[in-house]
Amino acid sequence: MLPDVVFCCESAAALLGMPIFGDPVVIHLLVESSGTSRLAAGVRSHRAADDRTIVEASGMALTSPADTAIDLSRHRHPAIGRSAADAALRADPALTRELLVAGNEMRTSSRGRNIARWSLSRSTAQAETALESVSLCVIEWLGFPEPELQISFRSDSGEVDRGDMLWRSLGVLGEADGDLKYDGRFGDAATVLRRQHVRDRRLRSQAEVNAIAHWGWGDATSVTPLQQILLGAGLRPIASEQSVPLHSLKRELSARAPHRQTARSESARVQPADEE
Repeated sequence: MLPDVVFCCESAAALLGMPIFGDPVVIHLLVESSGTSRLAAGVRSHRAADDRTIVEASGMALTSPADTAIDLSRHRHPAIGRSAADAALRADPALTRELLVAGNEMRTSSRGRNIARWSLSRSTAQAETALESVSLCVIEWLGFPEPELQISFRSDSGEVDRGDMLWRSLGVLGEADGDLKYDGRFGDAATVLRRQHVRDRRLRSQAEVNAIAHWGWGDATSVTPLQQILLGAGLRPIASEQSVPLHSLKRELSARAPHRQTARSESARVQPADEE
């Protein structure tokens, strides 16, 4: 382990296999509370009190998934904060939404506390990708009703298909696919597309499904395309649109798709930093 170096924020998230948006060029490190927060030579030092849990991953000390999520929720766009919080819940089965919320409230510093409350209070491990997390933020800010997540359907022939989001009362199934399914990493794009068509036919045969809406990263972060997709599928807003977070999301995220997690980061061994 590098002595006296503790990674935090995006740097910790990268080491933990949590989603990273765009191409961060700054390394984030914690320094003692008596130190100075500054940016120099591509390294951002963050002064912090001793109220974070430090763990070890791949031989390096870094903030825990929970504390990394709280840091990002306090100081980044709410959609990024929610993506980090959802990822933290997926990474640590012992972690809960209530613990994330409590951890934010117990921090010595109040800076960003109110901002983080929105993201942390909505976090869920059921959002399985950063696209799903961001999409759920956009769906709420557009005023659409909250969907059920990760609903499984069994076909007459025995196949089990799981949908990302379901608005059961309207029979609308939402699939946050992204372009990743078709960029070659999951096999030949034409084959993947054919499998999706077959899967969609099975899903449409379910009594609970009347329409299926597919969207990707550009649709969600440009906002209007996702809005039109959901309206076309039969959804209608039940609350007023929140223009401020939607506008800032387009500015912050439309060109910053999350990086794919590598096998190394997904399998990184996380343990208390003082464990032998």
